[in-house]
Amino acid sequence: MAWTLTDGLDAFHAAAGAFLHADPVTHTQHLTVIHALRERGPYAFGQDGPVYGWWSDDAGDVAGAFVHTPPFPMLLTPTVEAALEPLAEALMERAVPGAATLGVNARGAVADAFAQVWTARTGAVARVVQSQRLFRLGTLTPPDPAPAGRARDAERSDIPVLADYVRHYQVESSPEAMASDEIAAHVEMRLVHGGYTLWERDGDLVSFAGQTPAIAGAARVGPVYTPPEHRGHGYGTAVTAARTATALASGADEVLLFTDLANPTSNNIYRKIGYEPVEDRVILAFDPRP
Repeated sequence: MAWTLTDGLDAFHAAAGAFLHADPVTHTQHLTVIHALRERGPYAFGQDGPVYGWWSDDAGDVAGAFVHTPPFPMLLTPTVEAALEPLAEALMERAVPGAATLGVNARGAVADAFAQVWTARTGAVARVVQSQRLFRLGTLTPPDPAPAGRARDAERSDIPVLADYVRHYQVESSPEAMASDEIAAHVEMRLVHGGYTLWERDGDLVSFAGQTPAIAGAARVGPVYTPPEHRGHGYGTAVTAARTATALASGADEVLLFTDLANPTSNNIYRKIGYEPVEDRVILAFDPRP
């Protein structure tokens, strides 16, 4: 049993691709990050290139994997607890960029177990950045009646206002914010791979919902954002339902989304339109001990 680390995407995909594609719901973030790296190159998420790893069990089968794109937290799949001590050792031996303040994004129990190992080795202090819940669509039930206005697909002419709204969304709710100069490029890429649905009322953009490309049959809705002055009218619910319908019509077998567990409103409204909880995840940061 051992971890293999590499900075080569092709080598990682050859070894762990089948493992990740076998469960595109649980591994949705890994698959979309890999897709973005293929489309935009190894520095798509920062000036330090990504590091990948996979855990082989006694039979030589892949039974765990991670993707780390500094400065973002390491995306770690579910794996056995016995793999976590060797993972910490492998990361430290390789001197992975940002390892001193490494973060982890994983299923709650896996993240907590890794945190115990990592903090014992480094003396760092674990801090919860965000607790999330992964949802998958059951039966789509759009709001009835729908709020005033209409849904439409975003176009290139919408990029400036979308980029501004994405920036506000990240400031308000995202623990993994991009630099301002990267947001417009990200929005443009999302228009090509995935898309955005806008909710308009009287010519004003009052809410939007994005979507990742469908990979292994699974697409993920997000971000969803309604400016504060337009909240409380059901626009976010309606635009999420509309984007979900678009994903289904485009051939997605599974439609997913993440919520912040600290936001009871979003957790409730997504259930009302047919989303069902799958699992809870946590994003942890590791800070130097004071």
